[in-house]
Amino acid sequence: MGRWRPPRPGSSPYITPEGARRLDGELKTLWRQTRPEVVRALGAAAAEGDRSENAEYIYRKKQLGEIDRRIRYLSKRLDQVKIIDQIPADTSRVRFGAWITVQDATGEKQYRIVGADETSASDGWISVDSPVARALLGKACGERTAVTLPEGTQVLEIVKISYRSTD
Repeated sequence: MGRWRPPRPGSSPYITPEGARRLDGELKTLWRQTRPEVVRALGAAAAEGDRSENAEYIYRKKQLGEIDRRIRYLSKRLDQVKIIDQIPADTSRVRFGAWITVQDATGEKQYRIVGADETSASDGWISVDSPVARALLGKACGERTAVTLPEGTQVLEIVKISYRSTD
């Protein structure tokens, strides 16, 4: 048996305007500030002599590879994403970008459905591809939905849906 695994399905291409600005800002920072600093440090470490035993050189080379990978990813991702900056015509249903307040067995929770690149568990921002978001999409206030999570099945009731201005 080999170790080959099929590639994971790609994430949805949707993103909020704030998320697109954040990714673009990260790309510019990496390209204009972080990468040149690491290249200078790598050059200084290389000038110290034997590279095979130079921990600083090895570390900086690895760091440069990680930065270049992130730059490639961000460049490709920014070309693929579709910025959703319009509030949907039917604001009574859960759609991308919505803030949703739900009631479960433990109390109320608030979520915002965002793109895969801008999720934040501490802020309650969940990916449109997540099981919770998939269960909530298209539902209206007062509707209940069951969500299968690792801890078990939870029943969520939608208490409030809002679409705040994104700019």
